[in-house]
Amino acid sequence: MKHLTTEWPLLKELEEQLVRTLQKVFAVLLAALLEEIDQQLAEARDKRRYQLKDKRPTTIQTLFGEVTFRRNYYYDRQAGAYTFLLDAELGFDGAQSISPCLEETAVELAVECSSYRKAARTLESIVGYAVMSHEAIRQLVLEAPVSLHHPVSQRHGRVLFVEADGLFISRQGKGKRAKEEKILAIHEGWKRNGSQLELVNRRHYLHEGAGDVWERFEEWLMNEYAYDPCRDLLIINGDAASWITACREYFGKRACFQLDRFHVVRELRQCLSGHPRWREVRKKLAKQDEEGLLVELNSAVGTLEDEAKEKQMAAMIRRIESMPGCIRDDREWLSEQGVETTGMRPMGHAESVMSRFAHRVKSRRSWKDQGLRAFLRAMAARIDGIWRRNGQLVEEEETRTAASASTKSKRVEQAKRKAGRLWADVVRQNLPCLQRSSGTPIHQALSALRDFGWV
Repeated sequence: MKHLTTEWPLLKELEEQLVRTLQKVFAVLLAALLEEIDQQLAEARDKRRYQLKDKRPTTIQTLFGEVTFRRNYYYDRQAGAYTFLLDAELGFDGAQSISPCLEETAVELAVECSSYRKAARTLESIVGYAVMSHEAIRQLVLEAPVSLHHPVSQRHGRVLFVEADGLFISRQGKGKRAKEEKILAIHEGWKRNGSQLELVNRRHYLHEGAGDVWERFEEWLMNEYAYDPCRDLLIINGDAASWITACREYFGKRACFQLDRFHVVRELRQCLSGHPRWREVRKKLAKQDEEGLLVELNSAVGTLEDEAKEKQMAAMIRRIESMPGCIRDDREWLSEQGVETTGMRPMGHAESVMSRFAHRVKSRRSWKDQGLRAFLRAMAARIDGIWRRNGQLVEEEETRTAASASTKSKRVEQAKRKAGRLWADVVRQNLPCLQRSSGTPIHQALSALRDFGWV
């Protein structure tokens, strides 16, 4: 028995061999599939319009490694330009040498990882070699055609919840000061997914350029949520920044503004931590008892024994008094407007939203405006789950073949069947353990799997 078991490779070796083999198999099959589709396009093309010039090789990087294939190069007599019908048909640019899936993955890793360098290293661990540099990934983010315009397909009620906050981000260049990026997170409520709570129709609004934030935001709501100012209500949560509190005047009775609980608690702790009234203040705040909270804060004035804290406390009291209802439970306000509040939860995740952005764009980093804008758009699209890759190869509809969708599907299926015939030979040639004689244990194991219908 010992002489049989020694012929088996270790599991790690077998796994590594299989991964490398699958990469080779993928490269061969994808190349065969693309060349077969290209051949079908050549046979079905308008020969009076597209003149075949030659076949040109190209190599593209994919998630499974390099894939080299040849595709037909045509002269378009009608447009007076040269083109590859395969590129136009499948929506990619062979001249870029990067597959659409690899490009999407690289941009997504740039958003999720802590830096472009970390994204490049992660991509290397996936593919098996250094497929892209961190600078190449950065350029992809800059050039990615990300659109945040993605109207919700269905509204859930007439209430929109808005979390507003600003993020000060350093800029590159000597003497350049940090600028504030105004970011708003919007959703329509909460729903349970197993043991987790999810936000319904979550989106992010990134304020860019000049103009009033809330005026531009309202236009955006009309486009994305079909917002009706005469029907819909807004619950807006944020800190006391002037641009945020301006929403009270802009929306008036259509909105309920709340001071973000994170900022309120942080400021109260700075003033009252260790104070005899601190426990009662926390109770009033937890109950969102605005009147009771003001009573407790006023009773603490003059007892802090610190002039700076006294001024900070007085400013907070004036701030709360100037915005009636800013501590009150927003569900009470909604009930007064005739809205059913069952299942609604307290607001206050604005800081968690900002921390996710801040973790990636701050941390001793500085940015150029163009790079930061592109990155924030990509990150917002990724968080919202609306990332879509609009092919960078812009083709006029007339340059595409006139085949119907059903014809295209048949072509692809036919090409897949033809390319699939290479599967057995490619696997056998690239996996050493499959090249052994029929008496070996691995041959017996595979034969047993075949007999039971596994292979």
